[in-house]
Amino acid sequence: MSTFAFVDTTTHTVTYVTEKLLLCLKEIIQSGLNPSKMARDWAVLERGISAWIRSQHLEKIVLEIFDPLNGSLVGRWDLCIFYGYGGDGSLWVDTDAIRYHIKKAGLIPSSCDYRIVATTKSGRPTVEGWADCLLRSTDGFARYSIGTAIGGSGLGADVAYWGRR
Repeated sequence: MSTFAFVDTTTHTVTYVTEKLLLCLKEIIQSGLNPSKMARDWAVLERGISAWIRSQHLEKIVLEIFDPLNGSLVGRWDLCIFYGYGGDGSLWVDTDAIRYHIKKAGLIPSSCDYRIVATTKSGRPTVEGWADCLLRSTDGFARYSIGTAIGGSGLGADVAYWGRR
């Protein structure tokens, strides 16, 4: 007689990746922006991100940094989700790479504001606290890829930032 054990790590992986996406956003925000808005919205952010990762509708989390006087983009960070990430099954995050590139991207003026936007595939489940919106134009900006910064059990996230050309 043989005995088999099956362990579903999906819930654990979704929770881990959601937490690490929020941790990366927090690192960026704390580099010059007011973190109180993110702290206030944490539960809504966590609920949407985890729901859409679980349903595989989440494509990208975008942190838009903008001038509150005219709404123009000052900088942007993209955390792009990919499903089917290989790896060895371990869960990991490279916050050192994020911190390095925060410095490389330059100081964010403290007068700036920010918002966190999720891009999703059509048919996503509705999550309370989230609404449709359009991203600001990246005309005049260049995209700089950091590479994969979060990984684990079939899920990964590439990080990139946008700066003036």
